[in-house]
Amino acid sequence: MGVVILLVMAAGVAAMLSRKLPTAFALVLLAVVIAFVAGAPLTGKGSVLDTVLQEGAPALAATMIAILLGSWLGKLLEETGIAGTLVRKIVEFGGDRPVFVALGVLGVSALVGTVTGSAPAAMLAGLIGIPAMIAVGIPKVTAAGTILMGIAVGIPFELPLWQFFSTALELPVETVRGFMVKLFPFALVAALAYVLVESRRRGVEHAWSLRSVDGPPRAESRRKRLGDAPWYALLTPVVPLVLALGFELAIIPSLLAGVLFALFTTTRPREMNKRLLRTLYGGFEVAAPPLTLFVAIGILLAAVKLPGAVEALEPLVKAVSPQNAVVFVLVFTLLVPLCLYRGPLNVFGLGAGIAGVLIATGIYPATAVLGMATSYNQVFGVADPTSTQTVWSAQYAGVSPQQVMVRTLPYVWAVALGGLCVTAATYL
Repeated sequence: MGVVILLVMAAGVAAMLSRKLPTAFALVLLAVVIAFVAGAPLTGKGSVLDTVLQEGAPALAATMIAILLGSWLGKLLEETGIAGTLVRKIVEFGGDRPVFVALGVLGVSALVGTVTGSAPAAMLAGLIGIPAMIAVGIPKVTAAGTILMGIAVGIPFELPLWQFFSTALELPVETVRGFMVKLFPFALVAALAYVLVESRRRGVEHAWSLRSVDGPPRAESRRKRLGDAPWYALLTPVVPLVLALGFELAIIPSLLAGVLFALFTTTRPREMNKRLLRTLYGGFEVAAPPLTLFVAIGILLAAVKLPGAVEALEPLVKAVSPQNAVVFVLVFTLLVPLCLYRGPLNVFGLGAGIAGVLIATGIYPATAVLGMATSYNQVFGVADPTSTQTVWSAQYAGVSPQQVMVRTLPYVWAVALGGLCVTAATYL
């Protein structure tokens, strides 16, 4: 039975890779088939309808709310001009010094990455940041990669992501936060190395020129012309992070505080109601794809945790899972490419099911699976040519996602190695 379940999983990966089925649909279908193969009844306790579908669909509800709030805050950053102002200030400060401009955009991308992920984060930092970098001589591929590497620096502090791993792996948020803090230095060093090394590559035409930002001497008229947000509003991306990390406030209230801070620092009282509703509805549009995916992931997790599935998979998975810490690092470092192209180790796909199997069968503690999954997520978030942020950044810069993957993969692979080493040293 275990072999049949593995073959079903392989068929699911093939369906996703070949784009025969959207990822969310493939995961739900995969979950239902696994449940039937594992001997689950149609209804009742531990059944397909009542356990897998009914209980699995809302299993990641807290994550979905956090995703929605993050998307709402991202729309506010866009509409109020906070994100654009941050990038413009950095570009003005960097002047015509390519490395300084790239490092500044990297920093803004990291801030935005703590609020919201995927394509919205790339757009918030990249709409101005990518043409600005190219205008001062940064190669196109490097410009796109800088946005993505910056987002990856922010990923360890992305609050919705904390909630996802906490719920999916049944770990306290404090445990997730603790490992993310350990992962952050690797992401930061890799991003800085990427900018410093790759920005030296020249020979690319300056396809864009940045709109002049030299304005009249009055700051107020200049801000009105450019749509700059007030200086104190620029603290918005930091507010949720300070509350969640510094004061250990719960994730959803922290994100709500960020929404309110952005609103009150940029919006006149008579316009607040309209802006709140408009950006909330816009946040729903942005959040719809990941919300659908998290419903499917919850269903898949419910399926692989069924007693029949655990019993069938345990001997097979245990036989191929390394227990020695050094071998653990070597094997799972070599398997990093399997999280690309929606592969079997992609945590926002079948990788979530595999993580559930590893925990349910007791092969690795949940904390070790957390370290593995978050390390792989650093790779997926930057180098996967099928991820929305990579596709958008590459296309906006005028290059292919595969070019960005080739240039960024060595750096994020090193981040994954660092995360796996910390995992082995701490949890195994």
